[in-house]
Amino acid sequence: MSTLFLSSTRRGFGAQLVGASLLWASAGSPAHAAAAPEQLRIGYQKSAVNLVILKQQGALEQRYPNTKIKWLEFPAGPQMLEALSIGSIDFGLTGDAPPVFAQAAGKDVVYVGAEPPKPRSSAILVTSDSPLRSLQDLRGKKLALQKGSSAHYLTVRALAKAGLKWSDFTPVYLAPADARAAFESKNVDAWAIWDPYYTATELTLHARALSTGEGLSNNNSFYLASQAFATHYPEVILGLFQSLTQADQFVQSNRPQAIKLIADFSTLDAGVVSLFLQRRPRSPTAPLTAATVADQQAVADAFFQLGLLPKAVRVADIVWTPPAGLRPL
Repeated sequence: MSTLFLSSTRRGFGAQLVGASLLWASAGSPAHAAAAPEQLRIGYQKSAVNLVILKQQGALEQRYPNTKIKWLEFPAGPQMLEALSIGSIDFGLTGDAPPVFAQAAGKDVVYVGAEPPKPRSSAILVTSDSPLRSLQDLRGKKLALQKGSSAHYLTVRALAKAGLKWSDFTPVYLAPADARAAFESKNVDAWAIWDPYYTATELTLHARALSTGEGLSNNNSFYLASQAFATHYPEVILGLFQSLTQADQFVQSNRPQAIKLIADFSTLDAGVVSLFLQRRPRSPTAPLTAATVADQQAVADAFFQLGLLPKAVRVADIVWTPPAGLRPL
């Protein structure tokens, strides 16, 4: 990502990165990047396959033996980014909508990396006996979703495709566990949700998908950190990317073992994990590309146009660029 994406409002941060790139330009230099931190607190969700694999394998503990790795699980992205913004975690993975809401609220978060799109990994579900057959049938209905999550953006796009306004249905804002209970008891008519909750509900309750994210939302996944962490530990971030990509390679080439690791962690049935992984493409981790930034800007613009954000945001303002010449630590 070009440093041109750093706006004038972030010049102080950009100047820090430029200075860092000069200081750490050579991995063999005595003025090498700062060592790994004493503690690294990682936020993750059940959907964060690569992070779950690293956790289960103890890979980061082996890579950074002098760093205490602390893992904190969150039910969804908004809760995770709140923790990141107040300094409770250093690094985490979330979907497309949470960073947009965090930026609009002035939270201290920066995009540092991304995985490829996963449009098949989210859906709007109805029960097997529901009379709803199309997205247009959502008019006048109750739909459960996590506010500020990727499911929120999927709902925005689904309504637009159906020719419906936000006022044409009733959003019921619930975290995944509560949404599942409301869905199962039929207190809501539909549920916008991501994997592995999507797959688990499909297989255990025989739920139907009115639509997946295909043609609606790329369902991008982003790694975020605080500005301070990105500035002080750029080599650690690149090292995390390397480990995350290795974890993805493990998932692709050792599927039975990956299924067992994820099932043991999540207590999900192996069949659920298997289908969840089938819907997930290869997911190496890398800094954001211009195309990914543009895609994320479309997410921000859609929420703002609906009046769901308090102000317009420029995604590129909080995109981190690795200093040149670094090697992963």
